[in-house]
Amino acid sequence: MATRSVATDPSQDITACDREPIHIPGAIQPHGLLLVVDATTLTIVAGAGPIEERLAPEWLGQPLSTLAGEQVAEMVRAMPIGLGSAAAAAPIQGLTECFTVTAHRIAGDIVLIEMEAGAADTPWGAGSPLGWLDAAATSFERTGDLAMLCERAATTFRLLTGFDRVMLYRFLDEDSGRVVAEARTPELHSFLNHHFPASDIPKQARALYVRNRTRSIPDIDYVPAPLRPAGFETVDLSDVALRSVSPIHIRYLKNMGVAASASISIVKDGVLWGMIACHHYSSRRLSPDLRAAAAALASGLARQIRAKEEAEIYRERLRLRAAEDSILPRIIGLGDIVPAVRRLMPEMAAMMGASGFAVVEKGKVHVHGICPPPLAILDIAQWATARSGGELVATHELATLMPEAKSLAASAAGVMALPLVDGGVTLLWFRPEQVEEVEWAGNPHKSVALSPDEALTPRASFESWGETVRGRSRRWTLEEVESGHRLRRALHDASQNHRLRGLNTALQRTLDDKEALLIQKDVLMKEVDHRVQNSLQLVSSFLALQAKAAGDARVREQLTEAQARLSAVALVHRRLYRDDQIQTVDLARYLEDLVGDMKQSLGREWSTRMRLDLAPVLMPTDRAINLGLVTTELIINATKYAYDGAVGPVTITLEQYGNRLRLIVADEGRGRAVDGDAPGDGRGFGSRMMAAMMQRLSGSIEYDDNRPGLRAIVIAPIAD
Repeated sequence: MATRSVATDPSQDITACDREPIHIPGAIQPHGLLLVVDATTLTIVAGAGPIEERLAPEWLGQPLSTLAGEQVAEMVRAMPIGLGSAAAAAPIQGLTECFTVTAHRIAGDIVLIEMEAGAADTPWGAGSPLGWLDAAATSFERTGDLAMLCERAATTFRLLTGFDRVMLYRFLDEDSGRVVAEARTPELHSFLNHHFPASDIPKQARALYVRNRTRSIPDIDYVPAPLRPAGFETVDLSDVALRSVSPIHIRYLKNMGVAASASISIVKDGVLWGMIACHHYSSRRLSPDLRAAAAALASGLARQIRAKEEAEIYRERLRLRAAEDSILPRIIGLGDIVPAVRRLMPEMAAMMGASGFAVVEKGKVHVHGICPPPLAILDIAQWATARSGGELVATHELATLMPEAKSLAASAAGVMALPLVDGGVTLLWFRPEQVEEVEWAGNPHKSVALSPDEALTPRASFESWGETVRGRSRRWTLEEVESGHRLRRALHDASQNHRLRGLNTALQRTLDDKEALLIQKDVLMKEVDHRVQNSLQLVSSFLALQAKAAGDARVREQLTEAQARLSAVALVHRRLYRDDQIQTVDLARYLEDLVGDMKQSLGREWSTRMRLDLAPVLMPTDRAINLGLVTTELIINATKYAYDGAVGPVTITLEQYGNRLRLIVADEGRGRAVDGDAPGDGRGFGSRMMAAMMQRLSGSIEYDDNRPGLRAIVIAPIAD
C-alpha cells in the first residue's frame, strides 16, 4: 500500500467527465429492446436492439398494439405526460421469448417502451416477493445503530442480487465516498472503509441516480445498439434502464476487473445519501423484477437510515440539553457571568467535547485544558468577533480561515467562538487536530487522465493508497452549534438581567435618597411657613393697632386696607402649605380652599353670594402662589368696588385650554370704576401688585363688561 501526505492540487481537478452527456448516449445495451412510439398515433417511429430477431421482422411504422399487444397500447394511451414510468401487468410474447415491458412518458410527443427478457432466479423462489421484502425490511428495523444497519443491508442486497461483491457506499461532504459496509465472496480482497474520489461518479451521474434509482450492466463487453433510423440520437434516455453506459465508466469497471455491475440508489429526503454498488466477476443480469425489488428495499433502507440518524441526533440533543440545564442555572444564579463561567470551565469543555476552553474578558485570558498560548487566544477571539459580527463561529479547519493559526493545530485545529454581546467577553472551545489516515481505492489525484491518443481514461490502479490528512479537528455537529447559539442567548439574557438588576438597585437608591431629601425639604418648608405666618401675624396686629390710633379717617382707612391685603397674603401662604404635595398643586382645589377661608373673613352675607366653577388644573407650586395672590386681589376689588359697600353676587371660574389656563372673577355690580383706585386703572397698590404677578407668570389680565358688572379675565401658561 502506498502512503503519502498530500494537499489537493487544483490542477488535477479534471471536470471533463462532469460535462459528458450520459443521458443521450444514442444507444442501448443489447440484452433488451427499445421502441420509440409516437404518442399521438401510437406507431413505432424508431427503435434499438435486435428487434427483428427477437420481436418482429417488420416493426418500423407498425402500430404499438401489433407488436406489444392491446394491453400495452391501452396502458400507453392512458399515461398522462409527467407520469414517469409504468409496467405492463403481463409479459409480452416475442418470437422465441417473453418480455417484461416498461413504458416511459415524461414529456414531449414520444413514449419509450423498454422490453427485457423474463426474470431469472430470485431469492424468494416460488414464494411471495412481498413476504421476502417485508422480512428484509423488518430485519433492518431490528438493527441497533447505523453501522449495524449498513452491514445488514450489504448482506441482504448480496442475497437479493447474487453478485460477488456488494458495497454500501456513502457520500461524504466533499462528494467523495466511503465504503461503510461490504459483503463479498471470501477470495476477493476488501474495499471496506476505502474512500473513492468524487470524480469516480460525475455530477450528472449522481443526478441520474436520484431520478433513476436502479442501473444494471450485465456484461461490460457489450456492443452498444444504436437508435435507428438516424435522427433519434438525441432522445433523452434518462429513465431507460437499458441506456448505454459511458465508455469511461466501462473502462473504469474493466480496470477494476469487474465483468458485470449494478447500482441501487439510497435517496434520503430527496438527496442521494449513498449507493448499493454491486460487482460481479462474470456476466450477470439483474432482471426488471429484481431491480424493482431492490429499489423498494432501498427505499425501506433509506427510511431506516433516517430513523437511525434522527435517533442519534435526538440522543445528542438530549445530552446537550441536560448539560445546559445543569450549567446555565449555576452561571445565572451567581450573577456576574465571567466569574461564574470560570468556576464551571471543566463542565463547559466537556459539554462540547472540547479538549480546551478559554474565557477572554477585556484582554484577560482564563484557560482550562489544552489551549493555545494566551496571545494566540486573544488573536483568535479578535478574529472571530470581526469575522462574525458578534455571532457564533465554528470551524474544524481554523487554519483555512485564519492562516496564521496553522502552527496551533496541536491545540486549536478546530475552534468554536462565542462572543457575548455585552462586556467584551468571548468564550472559546478548542479541539486539537485529528490526524486521519485516509485509505483510498487507488490514487485519488489520478482519477482520470489523458491517454496517448488524447482520450479521457479513468485510473488503472485500485490498489490501496494511503493519504495522511492533517490540520483538521473532529467536526462540530449541528447539535453542538445549536447548543452554542442557545448558550449565547441565555448568557446574553442573563447579562442583561444582571445589568438591569444593578440599574434598578441604583435607581431605587436614588429614589430613596430623593424621597429623604423631599421629606427634609417638606419639614423645612413647613418650618419656614410657620415663621412667615408668625411674622405676618405680627405685622397685621401692628397695622390694626396703628389704624385704631390714627386720628385721620383716610389714614385709618388705608391702614385697614393694608391689614386686609396682608391677611390675604397670609391666607394664600397658609392654604398652600396645608397640602402634602409641595412640588405641584391642583389649582382648583387650592382656590376652593382659599375662597372658603375668604368667605369666613368677609362674613356670612358674602359667603352665600360667591359661586365657584373650577376645572382641575395641575401646575407648579410657585405659579399657584402668584395666581392665588391675583385671585385674592380680584375678589377683594369686587367686594370693595362693585356694589358700593353692599353685598352682591361674585363668580369665580377656572378653565384649561391646552397648556394655558383662564381665570375669571365676575360681579354684577356697577361696572368699571372711575375713581383713582378702581380695578384696571394701574395706579393703585392692588393694580401694581397684580401687574407684577402677571409679568412673573408671563400672562395677561383684561377687564370686560359683564352686563351688568365687570369681568376680570386672567390668561397665563400653566407651566414656565
